[in-house]
Amino acid sequence: MTAVMVVHGGAWAIPDELAEASVNGVKAAACEGFSVLKKGGSALDAVESAVKTLEDNTVFNAGHGAALNMEGEVELDAIIMDGRTLGSGAVSSVKNIANPVSLARAVMEKSPHIMLTSRGANLFAESIGMSTVPTDTLVTEYERKEWEKHKNYVTGVMQDFNSQWAHDTVGAVAVDCAGNVACATSTGGIRNKMVGRVGDSPIIGSGGYADNLTGAVSCTGHGESILKVTLARLILSHIEQGKSVGDASQLSLRYMGDRVFGAGGAIVVSPSGQWAATFTTERMAWAAVEQDVLWYGLNPNERLKEQLSQ
Repeated sequence: MTAVMVVHGGAWAIPDELAEASVNGVKAAACEGFSVLKKGGSALDAVESAVKTLEDNTVFNAGHGAALNMEGEVELDAIIMDGRTLGSGAVSSVKNIANPVSLARAVMEKSPHIMLTSRGANLFAESIGMSTVPTDTLVTEYERKEWEKHKNYVTGVMQDFNSQWAHDTVGAVAVDCAGNVACATSTGGIRNKMVGRVGDSPIIGSGGYADNLTGAVSCTGHGESILKVTLARLILSHIEQGKSVGDASQLSLRYMGDRVFGAGGAIVVSPSGQWAATFTTERMAWAAVEQDVLWYGLNPNERLKEQLSQ
């Protein structure tokens, strides 16, 4: 069984000044996740590792570099899911955790629950000894300036996907040598969102889903639209009906555009190692590794490749 790793850095109108850093960031994260798989690690370990790399990179809206809400605060959401057991963990509206994806995994493995939110999630983090960081350390100078520029929520949301003022979600999917799939998604949400707003990212079946019987998906884009069509599960339902991973993604994203006028993107991997990175926004930074070949892209219909050293 060939292991495959796919990551995305968010589907939105990525401005030229962030383009190179976004592509380099997803390439690094894909290689990080694939190195876990290459050593015989699980798909679950690989997606967590890749997403942590993206959370730690200030170019992306997750962990360090997250978008700020109406009050100028960070509120982070994340999910992780194991396709072998359908085990899942998620957190929403957490404030001082640098790697929400790892807290989501702890919810899955060390609590009887699937999702913890806000203060409860932070109390849980304390109870298991997870280190916290001062929330200010997660805020970049760039994001603070952008937030000052776009304090009006409606303006912020409209410009989120239609102009060049927003970051978006990060995510990863993988299939390991044993044929197990997993997904992880993490975000700071929409800039200028209302306090306590939760989008699709930490919601099972919307921001992500993984099932060894069909595949793993991580979604990105306008959260409210993704929630309305349960995008991750919609893509997998098309795969169940015999569609390829690419066709299933395109059909589902087209449906979301037609039905609720939402734009976005998704990465998908099947248990047999078929994969796709698809989007309806202007750009989406993505990268995939299979058999020591690194594939990546940013613009529509762009598929570049590099041979990785053995």
